[in-house]
Amino acid sequence: MTDALLPALVLATSLLPALVIFLLPEPAWRLRTAVNLAGAAAKLALVVVMLAGVAGGATYELRLPLVPGLDLLLRVDALALLFVTLSAFLWLLTTIYAIAYLGDGPDQSRFFGFFSLCVAATTGIALSGSLITFFVFYELLTLSTWPLVVHRGDAGSLAAGRRYLGYTLGGSAALLLGILWLESASGPVEFTAHGRLVGLDAGLLRGCFLLMVGGLGVKAALVPLHAWLPAAMVAPAPVSALLHAVAVVKAGAFGITRVVLDVFGPGLVQELGLGLPLAVAASFTILYGSLRALAQSDIKRRLAFSTVSQVSYIALGLALAGPVAAVGGLVHLVHQGLMKITLFFCAGALAETLHAHRVEELDGAGRRMPLTMLAFSIAALGMIGVPPMAGFVSKWWLGMGALQAGQPWVLAVLAGSSLLNAAYFLPLLHRAWFLPPRDAEAPAVPMFRREGDWGLVLPPVITAAAALAAGLFAAFAFSPLGWARLIIARDYGL
Repeated sequence: MTDALLPALVLATSLLPALVIFLLPEPAWRLRTAVNLAGAAAKLALVVVMLAGVAGGATYELRLPLVPGLDLLLRVDALALLFVTLSAFLWLLTTIYAIAYLGDGPDQSRFFGFFSLCVAATTGIALSGSLITFFVFYELLTLSTWPLVVHRGDAGSLAAGRRYLGYTLGGSAALLLGILWLESASGPVEFTAHGRLVGLDAGLLRGCFLLMVGGLGVKAALVPLHAWLPAAMVAPAPVSALLHAVAVVKAGAFGITRVVLDVFGPGLVQELGLGLPLAVAASFTILYGSLRALAQSDIKRRLAFSTVSQVSYIALGLALAGPVAAVGGLVHLVHQGLMKITLFFCAGALAETLHAHRVEELDGAGRRMPLTMLAFSIAALGMIGVPPMAGFVSKWWLGMGALQAGQPWVLAVLAGSSLLNAAYFLPLLHRAWFLPPRDAEAPAVPMFRREGDWGLVLPPVITAAAALAAGLFAAFAFSPLGWARLIIARDYGL
């Protein structure tokens, strides 16, 4: 009975704090902080317990009836834990960062209530055991992130919020249509039911696949469905970090993962001729996002277009359908999250402390904020793919997987993307470390007092260290790479 309740308990660790925080008055900041941190810490502790169990072969499942013949199904398998572990770890750090970033700003009970609700939806997406369950939490994520995007309430935020809703609700409509069409022919689809779709009409299957992946591609920021993401950069830095590394784009990428691996299966995707078109779409997005990032002078917009590029590595690895490429795609879900949240944490800290919002305003930032820029540098080098960083591990497995799948052209995509990554990240590092500060008359301050609020410094230092460790210790069984290999080998027999 305890095992069956574990998925519900993990979900409750962010859902209950959300409900409590909504009811707290604005001055109750100590209680709000305690509830935030307690929920995040409890979620992480429960995830650690489940990691040990699933590594030993256990599966945790809770089934609740929605309507006759249709259940709300929460299931904890190895793939679910890959995503929920990332979100639980980053939620704790993002909470610490957000508390420091927002300070004594207005409407914090509203902000942190929706913040926790957003993480509850992300947790539900990770633990979903069926298409309908996935869709319920996917929609909750859309509705809970909109108030965060428009939190500042100015004209720019409201315009970005309208664009966000327009794109994401349109994508959700396509996803729902694909689910209903598929389940009208097959019955309810659970994520462990491999091979159930064999024998169905090929045209129906192709149509359902395109609708579902297209709908999920909105949140995953596949071109041309990506325009909401750079626009949403008007949101506060903790929200940007949440959108790019923890919740929204990852929910889209994770959904594509479930559709390819669990709904259709890699073999059927290739048999239907859908793998190559998805790989081409992902490759185009990778290169397009990098080119657009290169043209941006605003730091957060540059990082946003970098996300458009980097998240598509996940779809590319799955589309190639080979075991090595699939491992590369899955592990990049974690690696990109660690690196990208570090970059957004640092961008927020630089903006708050040095008022640096544009590339040309980073001059001398490494001397003024050495720990912040060290974390930024580690994450940027990882995005480029410099060994032994986490990004190098992802790209190596994707490259080897492309050769295994007989698609050597993917190597040119990976090489071109890495060169473009270098072109838009290295100038930032050069300005920060090798050019004199903009304010040459700034008073001398001891090194460890230059950084500003430590709540803005410790989270990116920790995530940068985690990204570096993920590359250095990739051979270990409990590294992200080791867990991705376990998923592909044990759960999918690839």
